Parts: sequence; structure tokens; C-alpha cells
Amino acid sequence: MITFTDPDAIADAILERVGRRVVLAMPLGLGKAAHVCNALYARAAADRSISLHVFTALTLQKPRFKTDLERRFLGPVIERTLGGYPDLAYVAPRRRGQLPPNIRVNEFFFQAGVELGDPLAQQDYISANYTHALRYILGVGVNVVGQLVARRGDRFSLSCNTDITLDLLRARAEGRADFIMAGQVNSELPFMPGDADVPAETFAMMLDGPASDFPLFAPPNEPVEPAHYAQGLHAAALVPDGGSLQLGIGSTSDAVVQALILRHRNKSAFVETLGRLRAGAPPAEDHAEPFERGLYAPTEMFVSGFLALMQAGILKREVDGAVLHGGFFLGPRSFYQALRELPEDQRAKLRMTAISFVNELYGEEAAKRAARTGGRFINTAMMATLLGAVVSDGLEDGRVVSGVGGQFNFVTQAFALDDARSIITLGAVRGAGKAARSNLLWRYGHTTIPRHLRDVIVTEYGVADLRGKADQDVIGALLAVADSRFQEELRRQAVDAGKLPKTYEIPAAHRDNNPERIARALKPAIDAGQLPLFPLGTDFDEIELRLLPLMQRLQTAAADPKTAAALLVRGLSPSSSAKAAEALKRLDLERPRTAQDRLYALLVRGAASVG
Repeated sequence: MITFTDPDAIADAILERVGRRVVLAMPLGLGKAAHVCNALYARAAADRSISLHVFTALTLQKPRFKTDLERRFLGPVIERTLGGYPDLAYVAPRRRGQLPPNIRVNEFFFQAGVELGDPLAQQDYISANYTHALRYILGVGVNVVGQLVARRGDRFSLSCNTDITLDLLRARAEGRADFIMAGQVNSELPFMPGDADVPAETFAMMLDGPASDFPLFAPPNEPVEPAHYAQGLHAAALVPDGGSLQLGIGSTSDAVVQALILRHRNKSAFVETLGRLRAGAPPAEDHAEPFERGLYAPTEMFVSGFLALMQAGILKREVDGAVLHGGFFLGPRSFYQALRELPEDQRAKLRMTAISFVNELYGEEAAKRAARTGGRFINTAMMATLLGAVVSDGLEDGRVVSGVGGQFNFVTQAFALDDARSIITLGAVRGAGKAARSNLLWRYGHTTIPRHLRDVIVTEYGVADLRGKADQDVIGALLAVADSRFQEELRRQAVDAGKLPKTYEIPAAHRDNNPERIARALKPAIDAGQLPLFPLGTDFDEIELRLLPLMQRLQTAAADPKTAAALLVRGLSPSSSAKAAEALKRLDLERPRTAQDRLYALLVRGAASVG
């Protein structure tokens, strides 16, 4: 292994080693060797005789703000959490449609929603199950793998991304691939042991120096809204003690984690809150017991919630000495710090390994079946049809929002295992007021999970158990967890299609599905501090936390002209408040300089006067 301190020098060495055709594979998400990639990009952009083909997924990008007001509030937060992360050089020219003709970038998963307006990224997207991406990488002739690593003496850890890299290394050892590993050391990356721990000879080259060190991409935790908590509570009651759990990233998963912790520590509060949420009889499966045997996590993504479950004494069922087998991780700064500071014996129980091991039963199948008892694979979706098809990754016009990733893997795994279930969490509605739209639809022109793999769908209004049910029963179950503003039209469409009897009526117990009912049901638990806005911590400071309700009012007003007009009128009042003064100062609107600034200042004053 040759060590470099200069990105340009390692790029030149790579070109000398593999020639002028570079097929660079980089891990999904956090584990990209950013400076290595950018140096190769610079070489190819300056010299059209060099061909650079990048194959990756989930290119992490700082958010693009929709409004100047959003920028004023979130800009400082993003600068604190993501400001030091280096942009990938191909992102800006790709967005402009100006990638040089000798450079191509394929991704099989996008940061959610980020690439919707990027035609070149959409055109070069490869639709793939996570476990199938390996064969596509091998198929394009990968000759360089660029990986971010942690270093400890003369050993290195693949750390955050063992996922496809371990499978690639196995393919190389078996003679099915011929590539060099180009690593980049990062001082903030936790050194994960086990399969992630590899010797120096794994790498041909290593970039290691202060000039290429950087703060890790650390997306802040999102606030958990009441609808997400409702979904989380319903889902938590489906998880048996002694079972296995998979989760994805996002506020709904944070809600599931907090609901499981509430169930474990305060059974009566969990049962009471769930009872207020439920309309009619509870689902056939109903778990409220604390976790004596505990859970084991075979999960493609190791999210910070699993660490919280471990610390709460829930994630404790060991399989070969591990309580978790994961393929990659990504999370807030506190998560990375906690992993770095975790005692060695505890970190050893959090086992990073190949995605082929986690997402499939192939290989060691008997052992995996024995380990993954009571499997509950919880994933989120954007929409679902009343016949049980799930829409998670794209729109019906063909544009990709994110990607299939491992969701399909876990849905099929739930059917392959004897006592497992696939649980899809879904907001019943999006938007507010006249902008509200149902996420349960009669039909949609794109499908991620087909209806023959329908299992459990959870909305804020309850649990729809669909497995093995006839179509009319599936439709009835989903109507019962739909928002009541849309139930009648959905019922009519099903009747018109001949899939429901004309005499079918939605049961009275499910005709009050509205956000106000959810808010009332959760209010006692929220007031008692059992369902905090940020259950896993936050990067917002005290002032920003106080301003969050105000910013949420402004966000609602942006979608509703009547609400915006009402706030403007309130903002014209000469009276002021400490809350308004604090908000105007934090948003740099104390002395408005433009007409837009004055408009924003009025809206802020109006929002501050509410409540």
C-alpha cells in the first residue's frame, strides 16, 4: 500500500496504474472517498482522453432551500452540521446538464427528492435492488473502488460502508473482479471491528493527511410530528419480544424507536396512549409487554435509533455475539461520537457486514432463519393503492424520488421467513387545508412493491393487515385507515370498479379519521414528555427550538393564502413581543432592507402573535 497526502498525487497514481479508462465504484452514502473522486474528476474534465465512469448511490448533498425565509432559519443549522463536508465535483455540472462527455455518473439510489429536477441524474439512474447492485458494478468493469475508512495503526476499518465493498472484495478474491482499492482516511469515522476490520494490503493506495480530512456528513434529526408518532405506536405493538427488527431512516423510524422504549419502560402509558389512538377493536397481533429477551437487528441501515434501543436494554438478543448486523450507517454528529466513544466490547456487538448477508437469506440460510425469528421489517412509503400495492421510490411520470434500495429485499424476506411480517408505514394524508391529498389511492401509475406482496400497512389511523386477504377485505381494511376526508370518494371508486359491493359502508368507528383526533389522542403523552419532538436529540439550539412552532406556522401559511393573509394582518399590529423580537433577530429581519424582507418580517410578527 502506498500512502499519499495529496489528492492530485493519488489521482495521478491511479491513472498510471489502471490506464485512462477509470470505472470508479464508491459506496452508498457516507463512505465515499470524496477527495479521490474529485481529483479524478478534475483530471478527466481537463483531459477528454480520460474516460471516467462513476458508479455509486446516495450522493449526499446539502439541502437547497425553497425560500429565503427557510434559508434564514435552516442555513446556520446546516452550516453547523454539514458545512465542512466536501461537495462531490460531479454534482453541480450534472445538475446544470454540463457533465463533460467523457464523464458519466450512474446511481442506483438518490437522496430523497433531491434529483427530481435533474434530468441527467434521472436519465443515468439504474433501478436495482440493493443486493443486485453488485452484479451491475461488476458488469461495467469496475477497476477502482474509492472508500472512506477509519485507521488504527496498520489496520483499517470499512466502518460506515461494509455493504457492497465486502462483496466486491470477495468477488476479487474469487477471481471474478480485478480492481484496486483506493482508500481515504477520515479521523471522525468510528473504527468498527469484525468484518469491517481489514489489513493494509487490502488497499493499493491510501489518501491520508490533514488536507483531505473533513467533518462527516451528519444530517440533523427531524422533528417527530403527531402523525408519525401515531404510526410508530401502532407499529411498536406489532413487534414481539424475542423478535428481529429492521428499520430505515427518518422521523417515522425515530417514532417507532421512542414507542418501543415507552412500551419497555412504561407499559401502562404505552397501552393508554395506544388505546386512545385506536378506533374499534385492536389488531389481531398486539404486543405491549416489556422486552425481557430483547430484539436482534438484521438491518441494512444502522440508524441511531438502534443505539438508543441498545442503551435502553431492548436491543440485546445476541446472534453470534452481535445484537445488530448492518450494512451501512448514516446519522447525526452525536451518533458518530457515541460510536467512537462506545466501549470496545459494546461496539463489537454492533457488527457491520456485507449487504448480501443482511438483506437476503441466501448463504447460511438455516442459521439466518434460526436467528431472524419474529422478524418485523419496518419501512416507509409515499403512497399505496387500495389493492395493497406500495409506492416508495418514484412517481408515475417515471421520475425517481429515491430508489428501491433494500425495501423489496425485506418485503420478500418477510414472506420467506415463517413468522415474519413486512410493515409499511405511510402517512394517510399529505399537506393541509385545501392542499391536503390522500396517500391512499385507488390506482397509481408506478409500483415499488406489487399487490401480491401486500402484508401490513400502518397509517396514523391504525393497522391494515392485508396478508392472504381477498381484495374486498383488503380494500375495506385500507379504507378504515384512510383519512376520512377522502374515504367516501375512495369507496366510490372501488365500488365503480366492481371490487366492493354497492352496499358497502365504512364502519362508523373509522369515520372520524382526522388530524384533530390524532392530536387529541396523543396530547396527554406529549404533555407528559413521553413523546418528545426530538426523541433522539437535536442539533437545534435553544432559540431555534423555541422558534420551531413559529416556522411551522409559516410553512403552513406558504401553502394556504388565507392563512398567510391572516398572519400579515396580525403582523401589521403595532404591538410586539419578546418572541417576535427573538425571531426577527435570529432570522436577520430586525431591519428589513427589501420589500420581500418587509413582507417576511410582517409574517414573522403575525406568526409570533399566535398562541
